[in-house]
Amino acid sequence: MTARRRAIILGAAGRDFHVFNTLFRDDPSRECVAFTAAQIPGIAGRRYPVALAGPLYPDGVPIHDESELPGLLARGDVEEVLFAYSDVPQAHVMRLGAMVLAAGADFVLPGPRATMLASRRPVIAICAVRTGCGKSQVTRWLAARLRARGLRVAVLRHPMPYGDLAAQAVQRFASAADLDAAACTIEEREEYEPHIAAGQPVFAGVDYARILAAAEAEADILLWDGGNNDFPFIRPDLLVVLADALRPGHEAGWHPGEAVLRMADIVLVAKANAAPEADVARVEAAARALNPRATVLRGASRVTLDDPDAIRGRRVLVVEDGPTLTHGGMATGAGFAAAVAAAAAEILDPRGFAAPGIAEVFARFPHLGPVLPAMGYDAAQRAALAATIARSGAEAVVAGTPIDLAAALPGLAVPVMRARYAFEEMETPGLGGLVDGFLERRMGGAEPRTR
Repeated sequence: MTARRRAIILGAAGRDFHVFNTLFRDDPSRECVAFTAAQIPGIAGRRYPVALAGPLYPDGVPIHDESELPGLLARGDVEEVLFAYSDVPQAHVMRLGAMVLAAGADFVLPGPRATMLASRRPVIAICAVRTGCGKSQVTRWLAARLRARGLRVAVLRHPMPYGDLAAQAVQRFASAADLDAAACTIEEREEYEPHIAAGQPVFAGVDYARILAAAEAEADILLWDGGNNDFPFIRPDLLVVLADALRPGHEAGWHPGEAVLRMADIVLVAKANAAPEADVARVEAAARALNPRATVLRGASRVTLDDPDAIRGRRVLVVEDGPTLTHGGMATGAGFAAAVAAAAAEILDPRGFAAPGIAEVFARFPHLGPVLPAMGYDAAQRAALAATIARSGAEAVVAGTPIDLAAALPGLAVPVMRARYAFEEMETPGLGGLVDGFLERRMGGAEPRTR
């Protein structure tokens, strides 16, 4: 029997597992000897379980920290290394590539054609060039619009499997009780809660072939709610890609966001209402240069505060969506904008009273502004987040995270005002008109186009 080609998959508990499932699980000619983990704490040291790995992997697959990659390569028996995570500078990708190539192995970027699953339902995918562009609010807006047309909609969310991987193989969330039963982290709740609050169930997990089948069984049309700046796991019939007007220049230079933009059918310049006209125009020009065939539109993100009077003239602490600030590169977010608009007397900088777990985050991400990232991948981080809020002396908290922060951190002694944000169109015909045209073509019997 020919020896199997030995490989390592570099990941962050998401695309890496999907790459394994699509390219390795049933292929007797290849063997994944290890995953490495980055970005997400608490993933390394575990194993991809036998129940998901399949009969070719009777012991599962070990997951190492990415810092262990040089040692794994030094053994000399790894023939290829696949890069499978997102929202990192392209220089970061090739720095790892240089390490791999120097060890004599092939460095591989598995592409959409090899890893996308085909659906028997129409698929609209919402992706972005960076984390925090506003994908989920656009997905919620589209889901409501599609439901208003009488269509049954299933939202498939990019994976966030941070717990028991076998138990998280296929997940469907339709209530807060579902989130509690799955022991979802704050980061997971940030993505799932807004869909549930809008009355839209969301599918996620680890095994996307099974997840896709479950979603197809109860829907007429599928919406892919992308994570980070990754490309979809399901082959889209219409690909909408967001570029952030508040981050001009980020259209190129990040992996795989630039590739996603080049694939787009529609580029939506998000938050165009909140950025200077020159920056909006700069993003539009970059999008057209990178993808001349795409339709480029502007969209707004309207931020509202539950009770502005509760913030006016008070000392406040702002808590923002964690990933948007950390590897998304934003200094502040919607909560900060809402606090400023509500005329807070002072926005407290949490560095001076951050609990140790949160202080480590500020040390790792020095670009952060005077806001508190809603870190909560595990119980220790949630405790550190709550302790930091308690130490602040704030008269109120402005929560720019999409979750119900007060419910996620019971026992907070300070009132929490939520800053909510929602997509709005700025052009006619806008995104809705383009989607309507797509539906007329696709639901009328047109075949999905091949990418």
